[in-house]
Amino acid sequence: MAAVDPVELTTRMIRCPSVTPKDAGVLDVVAAELKRLGFKCTRLPFGDGAARVDNLFARRGHGAPHFCFAGHVDVVPPGDEAAWTTPPFAGDVRDGQIWGRGAADMKGAVACFVAAVARVDDIGDGSISLLLTGDEEGPGINGTVKVLEWMAEHGQVPDVALVGEPTNPAALGDAIKVGRRGSMTGRIRVRGTQGHVAYPHLADNPVPRIVALLAALTAAPLDTGSARFEASNLEITTVDVGNPANNIIPGAARAVFNIRFNDLHTSASLTELVRARMDATGHAYELEIEVSGESFLTEAGPFTDLITEAVRDVTGRAPEQSTAGGTSDARFLTRYCPVAEFGLVGQTMHKIDERVAVADLAALTDVYAAILRRFFATP
Repeated sequence: MAAVDPVELTTRMIRCPSVTPKDAGVLDVVAAELKRLGFKCTRLPFGDGAARVDNLFARRGHGAPHFCFAGHVDVVPPGDEAAWTTPPFAGDVRDGQIWGRGAADMKGAVACFVAAVARVDDIGDGSISLLLTGDEEGPGINGTVKVLEWMAEHGQVPDVALVGEPTNPAALGDAIKVGRRGSMTGRIRVRGTQGHVAYPHLADNPVPRIVALLAALTAAPLDTGSARFEASNLEITTVDVGNPANNIIPGAARAVFNIRFNDLHTSASLTELVRARMDATGHAYELEIEVSGESFLTEAGPFTDLITEAVRDVTGRAPEQSTAGGTSDARFLTRYCPVAEFGLVGQTMHKIDERVAVADLAALTDVYAAILRRFFATP
């Protein structure tokens, strides 16, 4: 089977400025390589107009066991392009590193998996697939979640899934992600009556009330952590009244908070807790809750052991089985099959001068190839 150079493929992918939800040709680049490797590629666009997202499902083989690699080809905006050492979408290779938006998160990992697949011929009656989305850095509505629904409808659900997010804090081999905290956002609105500050009896100021509500929410920690997760945290992210003048009592006040929560809670139980704390103040409020994902944990077993062994053999490190960090599309995959995450070092992701070591691309390709060989050698 023809070899794939992960450095060259990463470079070509970076040169497609696929800022969410734009594809910018990056899926064409990946699909061309996969077709050359014997994959059947299916493009799966979802959404309309500006919300339209292009996705790719590719599979080689038809039987079981079925190993799925999941990832995203969209990237966050580059920010101040003049502040970059090299242009963010040039994909320059210098000083032993590939520079560019998406190098670490996560075009490099996608290229490494494609390169690994090119090395693994013997999968018996099994199959390998890739689920690639352009909606991971965005709202997550028309990406992985809908591709998985399509896969379920068409008999394409995998036995296990590996997500190529940058899981390593400092060095390749530091950590495998085996779970994630849940995430939910709350939007509070307190209504008042606008008026002149000199005549407060003719107005109703909502600001003291929203301050009291926020104080009630943050007065006590949600928990101190669990056996496999760090403590849940509630963070107030904005408080707004939209007041253009200093002599007007505003007519409404708004605030937004986000909760990252462990397996001691669900979004439903936290919604009850949030309401109970705010109700205790006696103040009227309006609350909207948006849930982007529940917490999940993939229990230790053959799949996580297999990944750990492959990482240890290639890197010489014993990776931590971690649940730290934010959310990922693994929160959707866990509804269908066991899922874990392993990718590149994440120190520069989303930053100016995002980059990845060329040596890490070679090592990650070795890790992915070792994972596949172990998986398909399992009785």
